[in-house]
Amino acid sequence: MAPPSGRHILVAEDDPEIRANLQRLLRLEGFRVTAVADGRAALAALHAQAPDLLLTDAMMPELDGESLLRLLRADPRHAQLPVLLLTARADTEDHARALQAGASAVVTKPFQRAVLLDSIRRLLAGGVG
Repeated sequence: MAPPSGRHILVAEDDPEIRANLQRLLRLEGFRVTAVADGRAALAALHAQAPDLLLTDAMMPELDGESLLRLLRADPRHAQLPVLLLTARADTEDHARALQAGASAVVTKPFQRAVLLDSIRRLLAGGVG
């Protein structure tokens, strides 16, 4: 797949350690990264910036991942934004609910680095994660 060439990813993750690890990983892969700690901050960042992809945790304070997805999909400015949802729940029903809420792809935590990066690259290339 083509290199990321500075594509911008907005990361919304409430766990500071996971957030820092995601930032480090994505920057090492050549992505520009903005990271926030909750869904409300993600919504504000989306309105202030134009990321190429949103990588969001499912369970966060203030505004959870699924609620954030519903707001994004209802907003014409962000309706087509690729969104990768990270979840600690491996249940297929949870994944299906996330996809119905508007996630472009779902990755289970703890995630494998290669799986996460492959999903991101596919979504940025216009495919399905």
